[in-house]
Amino acid sequence: MKVSRLLRLYEAGNTDFNGSDLQGADLSRAILIQINLDRANSIGADLRRAFLTRASLREARLNWADLSFVKLGDGDLCGCDLTKAKLIGAFMVKANLSDAKLSGANLEGANLRGANLRGANLCGANLAGTNLRGTDLRGANFNWANLAEAKLSGARLDEASFRHANLSGAYLNGTNLTKVNLERTDLSQAKLNGADLHGADLSTANLSEAALKGAILTEAQFDRVRWCVPLMSASMTMPRVVS
Repeated sequence: MKVSRLLRLYEAGNTDFNGSDLQGADLSRAILIQINLDRANSIGADLRRAFLTRASLREARLNWADLSFVKLGDGDLCGCDLTKAKLIGAFMVKANLSDAKLSGANLEGANLRGANLRGANLCGANLAGTNLRGTDLRGANFNWANLAEAKLSGARLDEASFRHANLSGAYLNGTNLTKVNLERTDLSQAKLNGADLHGADLSTANLSEAALKGAILTEAQFDRVRWCVPLMSASMTMPRVVS
């Protein structure tokens, strides 16, 4: 579908473009609030700074699309394919991204506060500095992902996997990481004060200079963990183990 026709129809009040072919389309800065693009083919599309608040893109194909600084608050992207997509600085507060495919995507600096990413695949994605406060990340795959300085306080992380992920400097204060897979994860300088890591797999993880005051590490696996915490400050930064 030609962009000019889509915009003309939208202006006339038509919001249903389910299954449309928009591959490579230039919709940058377009205002398409509450548009229905379910199952649309938008591979490689340009959606930079577009206004897609409350839009529906369920199972849409957005591989390699550029959604930098897009407005997608309250959007529905359940099952959407965003493999290798660019979402730098995207506003996706309370968006539904459950079961979405985001492997290799760039979400640096994006705002996903309160979003639903349950079961999403973010393997190898760049989420540096991303706001993930209060998000539902249950069962999400963050293996090999970059979450340096990401904000994850209040996120739900049951059964999430962070193998080989970079969480250096991440904000995880008070977070429930019970039985989460953190094998070979870089948690250097991470803020884990009051976090619950009961039964978590921290094998060969890097916890150098991590803040762990009041953290619970009962039954956690510590095989070859790198602590690098000065002995004199151990009482301030080392975890407490509760029975």
